[in-house]
Parts: sequence; structure tokens; C-alpha cells
Amino acid sequence: MPSVHETDQRSPPLETQVVDLIPALRAFARTFVSSSFEVDDLVQETLFRALRGIDGFRAGTNLKSWLFTIMHNAFRTQYKLRRRESPGTIDCAELPIPMPAPQDWCVLNAELRRALDTLAADHREVLILVAGYGLSYKEAADICDCAVGTIKSRLSRARDELACQMSGVPVP
Repeated sequence: MPSVHETDQRSPPLETQVVDLIPALRAFARTFVSSSFEVDDLVQETLFRALRGIDGFRAGTNLKSWLFTIMHNAFRTQYKLRRRESPGTIDCAELPIPMPAPQDWCVLNAELRRALDTLAADHREVLILVAGYGLSYKEAADICDCAVGTIKSRLSRARDELACQMSGVPVP
């Protein structure tokens, strides 16, 4: 098998062939990135990798395909790095917090438990059955052994009392 650097009389040296393919590499790079400086960077990275690994090229195979494969792999590597190492925005301190702090939930949970404890037992029971467990009015009425209208009434009062307790407004 001939060496990569050996050339026959009919074809130019491999390095010259690579240089001749730069316009095709630039056109192919535009399929991956849009700005001209990113195209230049991708072509440069492709040429660097190709020249570094020129001994891996087999004479008689398609040089253009080999370079396009290198470019595709270089782009994929850069894309993965960019996604993992994306910079923050300039004013990231001013952006809203994407998730509320967990201690807020603990405080709200404690306040909700205290407010539930202040409700009348029958109101608390209906509120937990319907709002907490998601039971229908009919199912809650069967459990409480009362009419559906009574469940609706108790639930309405329980919600009003709970809203007053949570907001700190005295119950009317």
C-alpha cells in the first residue's frame, strides 16, 4: 500500500489536494453554522485535525468525504461543548429565579398545616377529601354520610376560612 506522502505523477501532493478543497469545506461548514467567523473556525479546526491525522488517510479513498467526516465530527464535538458550557446572560442576576427556593415550600407547608388545624373538623375533613385527595363531591358525601349540597357548602366555607388564615385576615 502506498504511503500517504507518496504521489504518482498524475495527482498533486495530498496537502495541495486538501488546500484545493477549502472552498468545498467552507460551503459544507455553512450547513452547520451561519456566521462567517464560525465557518472560518470550523474549517480551521477541520484542517488542523486533518493535517494532524493525515497518516490516517488511505490513498485511493475519497479525500473530500474524509474531510467532510472530520468536519462533521468536529462540529458535533463543538456543539456538545457549547451546550454543556454555555455562558450566562449579561444581566443574569436580574433574571427571575427559575425555581423557587425549597425553604419557601417548607414555610408555606408549615403555615398551611397551622391554618388547617384552625378549621372546624368537618370543614377540614371535606377540604382534605375533595381538594387534597381529589375525590368527587359524591364520593366525599358518601364518606361523610351527608348530602352532596352539604359537602359543597362545607367546602366553600373551608376554602374561605383557609384563605383568610393564610392571608392573615381575621375570619368574618
